[in-house]
Amino acid sequence: MGKETILVVDNEKEIVELIRIYLTNEGYETVSAGDGLEALDVLKSREVDLIILDIMMPRMDGVQACLEIRKEKNMPILMLSAKSEDMDKILGLTAGADDYLTKPFNPLELMARVKSQLRRYKRLNAPMPSETLSNRIELDDLIIDTATHEVHVEGRPVKLTPREFSILELLGRNRGIVFSTERIYETVWNTPYFESDNTVMVHIRKIREKVESNPRQPKYIKTVWGVGYKIET
Repeated sequence: MGKETILVVDNEKEIVELIRIYLTNEGYETVSAGDGLEALDVLKSREVDLIILDIMMPRMDGVQACLEIRKEKNMPILMLSAKSEDMDKILGLTAGADDYLTKPFNPLELMARVKSQLRRYKRLNAPMPSETLSNRIELDDLIIDTATHEVHVEGRPVKLTPREFSILELLGRNRGIVFSTERIYETVWNTPYFESDNTVMVHIRKIREKVESNPRQPKYIKTVWGVGYKIET
């Protein structure tokens, strides 16, 4: 198996070089781009396993680039931003990012998050023995295929990010069971939950927008107020 390739997208050359050094030391190959448009050009010519994407960039910022990438690709995207406001985090996650880190960041934490994202992505896309878990989860008109990583609603294909897919699979495999926000986060992200974090809520909202005919009156993902979320069909 060849080295995993990471695309680093940032208009600050010093940041790109710092990240490149750490990634190289960890055994990864790196390619870089100075803004969202350059990143899209890179993705046309080569496959990458993960993208580190800054939000504040000229020509095309990270949020717009993420939206464009998600039209075709589902590799993990880790957002970087010099801002710490919750709205920036929400924008990044809503656009399809899988994780978020605020500048200035600890390079060792960035490497840990890169490894975590790649492990989870490979696990989600690895072939699953038929004797362990069924590849097909049927929830009325909602079909989840874990072998092909595809979701269909009433025969219509729905594109989900890796995190969105993981949350939907978790709830779908455990229909009728209420999962707290904390339990969803720690199961899907495999990291400790922080009380002020609204990441799960943002992802649930995006999943509903994609799979529910009326997200305000969801058919599949139900909210159990004060407790968490469940799928009950």
